[in-house]
Amino acid sequence: MKQRSAEILCIGTEILMGDIINTNAAYIAKELAGLGINVYHQSVVGDNPQRLKESLALAFSRADIVITTGGLGPTYDDLSKETIAAYFNRKLVMDEESLHAIECHFLRLNRVMTDNNKKQAMMPEGCVIFANHNGTAPGCAIEGEGEQQGKTAIMLPGPPREMKPMFEQGVKPFLLKDSDTRLVSHTMHFFGIGESMLESILHDLMEESTNPTVAPYAKTGEVQLRVTARVKQGEDAEVLLQPVMEQIKEKVGEFLYGIDVGDLQTAAVRALKEKNLHVAVAESCTGGYVAKRITDVSGASDVFECGICSYSNRIKHQILGVKQETLDTFGAISEETAREMAEGVRRISGAEIGVSVTGNAGPQASEGKDVGLVYIGVDSDHFKKVFMLYVNRKDQDARETIRYLASSHALSLILKAVELSAQ
Repeated sequence: MKQRSAEILCIGTEILMGDIINTNAAYIAKELAGLGINVYHQSVVGDNPQRLKESLALAFSRADIVITTGGLGPTYDDLSKETIAAYFNRKLVMDEESLHAIECHFLRLNRVMTDNNKKQAMMPEGCVIFANHNGTAPGCAIEGEGEQQGKTAIMLPGPPREMKPMFEQGVKPFLLKDSDTRLVSHTMHFFGIGESMLESILHDLMEESTNPTVAPYAKTGEVQLRVTARVKQGEDAEVLLQPVMEQIKEKVGEFLYGIDVGDLQTAAVRALKEKNLHVAVAESCTGGYVAKRITDVSGASDVFECGICSYSNRIKHQILGVKQETLDTFGAISEETAREMAEGVRRISGAEIGVSVTGNAGPQASEGKDVGLVYIGVDSDHFKKVFMLYVNRKDQDARETIRYLASSHALSLILKAVELSAQ
């Protein structure tokens, strides 16, 4: 069976103007990959019928399936259905079931339905309709005939809270009905090694692997490897995936902090939960960034004791117990202060692991210390360390980058402390 390809076409002038972030394309692309459907292009077009028509023709010239989001609203400039229906030579007809669903939606909200909402129930003849349980605009799929044979357009609403459940409940089953293959991926997360070094070590393996494939993705301060296998429906993809992942672990496993964990903070919270450990943080230059990232994770309350934002030396001394002599002799930005901050927050909180961050995120030098110099400390029964980080950045985002990387190193040290715990 021919391998299907899709193009994602997001419709909305507000996307082009930068008023909203286009998260729909990322979600749909990831879901299509899991269905074994290749995505080679993504496009954005404004609410203009002529430009939408041109974009649609271009998309179908290079893809079998075009999935659109947006343009299904009740207003005069919502013309996606009209334009796409015309491309397939289909008329729009009233779908009574969709109209009834829209009417019920307004009744539930105790709001008056205006006449223009009826437009949303006008659907292309012969289309497959996807009900919208979270809004008013139903979605649909048109399968081409004649000159458009083999082409399929799928129209989805723009709001993610409407689009995502519709894709899951309606579009997935629709796409799977003719598919005999699927893609299965695992994401391996690495910290403490750059993309170029990782690629250099794994170059031969990445080049030789065709099924599964191994692809690197760089993020700020870390690297991900996506290992993807293509299998027929019903086959076990792990038979292909696991041997390759084991080879990767053998070569760069010391930098691997998790598989399919999402991010460092999620990995840290999970690891703490697994060993029933608790962490507390004392932060200076990061201003609560580490605490925020930990508490962004659902369930962090089970493992997070407290965060102390000790920006001033007075608080470092009076609350955390950093010796005045240490501050006078070595300064706030020092290995010695970081060590005592980690010890202090652990003592105050009663947590098994204390972590500290102190440094200079800029924009000017402080205490004679360069911008980008940061010390991250960790204190636990089985792991005591102060890590020096120097981020030599001069761009306008340097302050944010320094703070983010410092928080990432703090999370990495938490993971190391958990790993070395005797519990």
